[in-house]
Amino acid sequence: MDWLTTVDHKKIAILYLIAGGLFFGIGGIEALLIRVQLAKPMNDFVTAQQFNELITMHGTTMIFLGVMPIIFALMNAVIPLQIGARDVAFPFLNSLGFWTFLFGGLLLNLSWIMGGAPDAGWTSYTPLSSTDYSTTHGVDFYTIGLQIAGLGTLIGGINFLATIITMRAPGMSFMRMPMFTWTTFVTSTMILFAFPAITVGLVLLSFDRILGANFFNPSMGGNPVLWQHIFWIFGHPEVYILILPAFGIISEVVSTFSRKRLFGYSSMVFATILIAFLGFMVWAHHMFTTGMGPVANALFSIATMLIAVPTGIKIFNWLFTMWGGQIRFTTANLFASGFIPTFVMGGVTGVMLASAPADYQYHDTYFVVAHFHYVIVGGLVLGLFAGLHYWWPKMFGRVLNEKLGKLEFWTFIIGFHLTFFVQHFLGLLGMQRRVFTYLPNQGFDLLNLVSTVGAFLMGVGVIVFLINVVISFKQPKGVDGDVWEDGRTLEWAIPSPPPEYNFKQTPLVRGIDAFWKEKMAGNKEMTPAEPVGPIHMPSPTILPFVMSVGLFIAGLGFMFTKDDFGNGLLNFLFSNYIITGIGLAITFGSMLLRSLFDDHGWHIEPDELNDKGVKA
Repeated sequence: MDWLTTVDHKKIAILYLIAGGLFFGIGGIEALLIRVQLAKPMNDFVTAQQFNELITMHGTTMIFLGVMPIIFALMNAVIPLQIGARDVAFPFLNSLGFWTFLFGGLLLNLSWIMGGAPDAGWTSYTPLSSTDYSTTHGVDFYTIGLQIAGLGTLIGGINFLATIITMRAPGMSFMRMPMFTWTTFVTSTMILFAFPAITVGLVLLSFDRILGANFFNPSMGGNPVLWQHIFWIFGHPEVYILILPAFGIISEVVSTFSRKRLFGYSSMVFATILIAFLGFMVWAHHMFTTGMGPVANALFSIATMLIAVPTGIKIFNWLFTMWGGQIRFTTANLFASGFIPTFVMGGVTGVMLASAPADYQYHDTYFVVAHFHYVIVGGLVLGLFAGLHYWWPKMFGRVLNEKLGKLEFWTFIIGFHLTFFVQHFLGLLGMQRRVFTYLPNQGFDLLNLVSTVGAFLMGVGVIVFLINVVISFKQPKGVDGDVWEDGRTLEWAIPSPPPEYNFKQTPLVRGIDAFWKEKMAGNKEMTPAEPVGPIHMPSPTILPFVMSVGLFIAGLGFMFTKDDFGNGLLNFLFSNYIITGIGLAITFGSMLLRSLFDDHGWHIEPDELNDKGVKA
């Protein structure tokens, strides 16, 4: 019950981590099944239909349900600590964001056992995703599951924006914020502008499929290319929503383990903002082959190449941070160091794809698959592993084993390059993506086998990480607050794991890398900005969980309004929108309860605060 009702950002971080890890595992298994099917020519391990379902669910699960919640886990665990806050701005909304994400993800994955998974690719292009071509409920699970899960992401983004704007400790100006806080701030802004676009698109597609609307049906005056524009106006910023937090993590890790302040901090900040700004102006580079014409192609081509500039600034800043530093290659720093060249390779192929004439050749081949995975796996996932190893002691009070961590790093990164490096050449040889098998003797056979072996090696790396986690939980809890000894930011100034209220007294920030500054001045702890007093805490509540269950029921009910169940009662309940109504009644009823009953929370009194957090 404690976990179902919690509004504590540190516990919600752990919930996000568990749920994200679960979906990440599901997405990984789907990826391995895809690679087994492609390991040899004319393979019949899965059928064409199952293959379409696998590639659709792998992409959708990994992007929306796998990496996104792990990013949110790290944000939840770290951001309030880094800015010296006691919680996020809206603890209730924080909980609601998690539960809507979880139930949206569960709804999407229910499609496997309820009559067929979505099969139109993770981008669900119309008219392929219309009822003419996707006849099962698969795409309905996609549209409604992602709407519910996306609501959780949007709530989370708004919450972090409010938290960072209003709850920074005294003295922490914007230009003193840690880099991870900055990237979270910019990412949250992007979520605020990008997610409404996909929500609109998913609503229109739901209406097309369930209510017979014609937004994307060309025979009735609709436009299938409209879906591509709506999807990519969200989809391209989404790539930066994923990668910017990883940039923030790398900045923290490289700086800590080089014992140096981040080189060119202000240029890093402005590069982050510029990436976000340009990220909204390049969506149509996914659509060079749709016939937009030379002017549009040229403009989007130039805008896309421009993004390489702020990204390049970041690469050099990380290299110059390490230059001349006292570098320690802990597991976290190995992942961060492996990230830099790997992400550069993803960036270089991105500039190649940005050239419209060349893109005509690369488009829909494995070259694009290789590029995308170099950015998302070679960038984001390596960044997430760096962050998990770095902040694990802060979240759980236990350090992960370094020997196992290094084994995990080498198996994962070697497996990664084996899997995706050869796919560039597969693409250049002409192997198309989203095709479930291929003929022998086209030069594809050996490269595909190498790719499959690499994928299983990555799987081994993830299993080693899980073993490491299990072993770490057999240790007693409680490591030093500044476990790496070179902690620079506020989260290392309090015990590991942090007490419920984070800071006994709000710290006073006197410069960038606030904790490091205090240590250099000879202080063991932060200087407090206030006397010891009672601390106000929000009350736990079950309402976010109940509201999300209501949305889940309403979504299921809406999908099956036209089905014949062969049972009079079920037909009556579904076709008259009664199930949908019940679900919405649960959600709105919970909202009403939340509005009418004013919960003032509770207080922790000063005599309960002994030896915890910042001391005067």
